[in-house]
Amino acid sequence: MKLRKGIAVTTTEYGGVLLDEKSGSYWQLNDTSVIVVETLAAGRAPDAAVDRIVAEFDVERAEAESDVAELTRRLVEAKILRP
Repeated sequence: MKLRKGIAVTTTEYGGVLLDEKSGSYWQLNDTSVIVVETLAAGRAPDAAVDRIVAEFDVERAEAESDVAELTRRLVEAKILRP
């Protein structure tokens, strides 16, 4: 997976912001969403994001897998991520 050209990600003290520079639309990201976006943008698989979330937060692996899959699906639908 890859971020589409023209998508910028900035971290903040509250998580992060994903900006579509072409349309001006943006997504506000929480800490775990930032992990997912950064991991996928680096060319790594969604499982790598799940591993990191499970290691850093008090969450069950199944819940992390479900959340990562849902966010990934939504970002692909929004044409922010390319499969």
